[in-house]
Amino acid sequence: MDQTAQTDSSTQELAVEARKGKIDLRRVRSNPDYWYPVAWSRELKPGKTIGTRYAGTPIALVRPDAGPVFALEDRCAHRQVPLSKGTVEGASVKCCYHGWAYGRSGRCIDVPYLGKGKLPNGVRTFPCREQDGMIFVFPGDPEKADTVPLPVHLARASNPAYKTRYFGTTIGCHYSFMHENLMDMNHQFMHSKQMGQMKPRFLGQKREPKLVEARYSFARTSGKQPFGEALIFGERRDSSEKFQHRDVMTIRTEYPYQTLRIQTGDEDPVMDLWIVYVPQSADELTNRTFGLLSVKRPKIGSLLDIAWPFLVAFTNRIFAEDREIVELEQNAWRELGGDHNVEVFPVINALRELLTECGIPPEPAQTPNPNA
Repeated sequence: MDQTAQTDSSTQELAVEARKGKIDLRRVRSNPDYWYPVAWSRELKPGKTIGTRYAGTPIALVRPDAGPVFALEDRCAHRQVPLSKGTVEGASVKCCYHGWAYGRSGRCIDVPYLGKGKLPNGVRTFPCREQDGMIFVFPGDPEKADTVPLPVHLARASNPAYKTRYFGTTIGCHYSFMHENLMDMNHQFMHSKQMGQMKPRFLGQKREPKLVEARYSFARTSGKQPFGEALIFGERRDSSEKFQHRDVMTIRTEYPYQTLRIQTGDEDPVMDLWIVYVPQSADELTNRTFGLLSVKRPKIGSLLDIAWPFLVAFTNRIFAEDREIVELEQNAWRELGGDHNVEVFPVINALRELLTECGIPPEPAQTPNPNA
């Protein structure tokens, strides 16, 4: 059996195990063979270095005064002190402890008190790229980095017809809870204080390799449209029939990223969201969210700029409710010692299978050897 056939067979086996509930999704680790943002570009000034993480791995990002950003393991080879505590000189970073210096290749290029012929080995380096205001690293097999594309068309960040918000925070839950929360719009019940009573209609789903997509429309059954929502749609809307199920929301997990778009017919989306949840701790039970939220400008484009603080406040309240609920889910998982969720929504079951197939499953439990 060739390697491709073995991979396909393994994926099918994982899908079966996931459907049977034999794999605890919250123990499935993220697949490192993708590009993940680990910092906002604005966080890293020229001639500086900062520390960040992916799934427990410490990463030092370095921005020389000239040249692109590079990423190294955030541990000096000498005493394991974080390189992000050091200083940037030219195209290298010097450890704050003894001044050992490392270039973008990770090779140690100077130890002040040793001769040049006695330099020790260096540190691990990570493929690193910068795009759309984010610094991405490839934490997996570096030989695969050139074959895996960076995500393209992140929201509408480069489109002047849209205004884009860059947002994110650290959330205390496994990344899978985040994917489920956004994909399942039946949870609008939770947001009724912010948005009024909304009745979602599930329009169908798409399932492809590495992809799950769900489509919804909505009807307001009571309550007034919040001002923040009016800004997104560019108009005031009531609960009358002409606004019922008029717009289609499409949510897609295209592993490991997620998108959400709202549009009417064939018109350009009024809102376009791109988001990813980057594991922070080694057990991957915390994640840092990186999100780009693009809103289409109305005919008088400056109106959106003026009202932008209201939209930010509105979306912050929605995100705060989502954050609270997923952290409650994570707490329940800890208290119960595993995933006891009873899922009945087909698209979420498909999503759970996808995340299991694409991620790194937990090692099988080892049976104790009675003769050991």
